[in-house]
Amino acid sequence: MILEQLFHLRENRTSVRRELIGGLTTFLAMSYILAVNPELLGSTGMSMTAVFTATILAAIVGCLLMGLVANFPVALAPGMGLNAFFTYTVVQEWHIPWQTALAGVFVAGILFILLTLSKLRDKLINLIPSALKYAVSAGIGLFIAFSGLQTSGIIVANKSNAVALGNLHSPTVLLAIFGIIVGIMLVTANVTGGIFWGMFITAAVGMIFGIIPLPTGIISGVPSVQPIFGQAVTHLGNINSFQMIIVILTFFIIGLFDTSGTLVGVATEAGMVDKESGEVKGVGKALFSGALATTLGAVFGTSPTTAYVESTSGVAVGARTGLSSVFVALLFAIAAFFSPILTVITSAVTASALIIVGILMLSNVQYIDWTKFEIAVPAFFTMIMMLLTYSISEGLAVGFIFYPITMTVKGRWREVNALMWTMMVVFILYFAFVA
Repeated sequence: MILEQLFHLRENRTSVRRELIGGLTTFLAMSYILAVNPELLGSTGMSMTAVFTATILAAIVGCLLMGLVANFPVALAPGMGLNAFFTYTVVQEWHIPWQTALAGVFVAGILFILLTLSKLRDKLINLIPSALKYAVSAGIGLFIAFSGLQTSGIIVANKSNAVALGNLHSPTVLLAIFGIIVGIMLVTANVTGGIFWGMFITAAVGMIFGIIPLPTGIISGVPSVQPIFGQAVTHLGNINSFQMIIVILTFFIIGLFDTSGTLVGVATEAGMVDKESGEVKGVGKALFSGALATTLGAVFGTSPTTAYVESTSGVAVGARTGLSSVFVALLFAIAAFFSPILTVITSAVTASALIIVGILMLSNVQYIDWTKFEIAVPAFFTMIMMLLTYSISEGLAVGFIFYPITMTVKGRWREVNALMWTMMVVFILYFAFVA
């Protein structure tokens, strides 16, 4: 049997049926990205329908690579947090054209590929302190949750207090609040695909009350990706500034430990971690799959592609091999024919997804040792500065600067490796001459 030879189903104590159920569960849990990614990247001037297709292509390629090359029960798609960084910081705040930003994603992907092919992979991951990894993840959670509150109008700018509550009598704001409540209730009740169904219900209610216009159709041909396809490659020559180096470093660093962290988490849930060595079986091929997916995704026209922690939902119902990832790829391919529904996916609808994912990412603060002030300081500044500067990279930069300082003052300077000292210097230069 071909499937047995490819995925070793019996060896992993699974079946085609279990892998199909696992793949379907994972797809429903992460399918919100089909609405959120076009909505976010569309605000940079990119074609929303083209981004929709690019998102699907990146997910299909990523899932097929993860399934067929790594035989890992992990699904990939353009990642939350990095798409927000791409949109709000790189394009809107720093005024870097989206074409050049895509080129930055492409270069970060190439660096990621080279790293996975070298022996430096595990060393580099381990050189970044765990506390900062968790702080970055939690900070991104705060960042995207805040962006959901802001874009939906629940939180607005205020001259006196910087921010304040928006107009709670606005139908759009009320719809967003309704969506957040429904989404939270569904996720709390452990409903499979709770985030997706929360968005679906919110959009339906919005159309019933005339807040959201009805779509012109349900099924159509796959939208053309031509407006954004290949822009990452043709604009490589525009990467000629220190600012773009910071952008590439941010994409690279966050993508690296976001993917590796998710792979370890899912592998642990699936029982794929060697009990004696603690190593994850096949992690090298899995990381390579993620790196190649990011690079190809940039060519298609989307922000970095990463492993989805929602894959644990598929593992929880039985997925143990890459066959589940292949099924996810097939489901994304089917979804390509439903682009007309994008017109009903407004900021009010996507707010719940951004906020709930933000809450889930914030849970990483539990792994930070807050009792040690030299650790708490860089972790705190990483998170709070991401939120207050509205910039993931600047929050990361502040945290990386403080870490060597507090560790040295505490007498723990020997624990600060060369990479952290180098990053400290790079980010100081960034603030001195670029920011």
